[in-house]
Amino acid sequence: MAHEEDRRITDLGTLKALAHPLRMRLYRLLFVAEAATASQLAEQVDEAVSLVSYHLRKLAEHGLVEEAEPRSADGRERWWQPSSDGVSIHGEDFRDAPEQVSAHLAASRLFLDQRTEMHRTYLDERAHWGPEWSQAAYDSESLLRLTAGELADLKKDLRDLLKRYDEQGRARETAGDTAGREHVALHVYGFPFRV
Repeated sequence: MAHEEDRRITDLGTLKALAHPLRMRLYRLLFVAEAATASQLAEQVDEAVSLVSYHLRKLAEHGLVEEAEPRSADGRERWWQPSSDGVSIHGEDFRDAPEQVSAHLAASRLFLDQRTEMHRTYLDERAHWGPEWSQAAYDSESLLRLTAGELADLKKDLRDLLKRYDEQGRARETAGDTAGREHVALHVYGFPFRV
């Protein structure tokens, strides 16, 4: 399968496949690791290898993950990797029928819950990261006055900025600059509200 830059999910079956709590955790872990075996992932999620293998195969059926080149000499190990550099899900692709709207809403809530749990885990462990990481980490809330077009422009600018930082970080890591480098989650939400 050709590696996609960003996979836009537009069909209900793929959305439902990804919007399973364990599958989304596995996808996220695989995305961070770039490649892993079911055994490695099972250890991280504290589940049986057979269950993790089953869910990886389900993700593969929908083209979300694919087999990767082996990373060890053990030929019995099956390695997996994401089949794209990310996924995107847009509400406009899931509004033609009540079942689609409902599935998109359920998926969006699951993703939000998992992101919130990631941040809660960081907050609980913040003291163990040390002062450098505690000072660098942040959360903020900005209340802006924008049009829908301006919010769309802001979204594009933020994505471009994040892509630039990700590419720079990965290039530096590839060049050997690994000291102090950690995985960083950045969750940004932009949505209208009324008071």
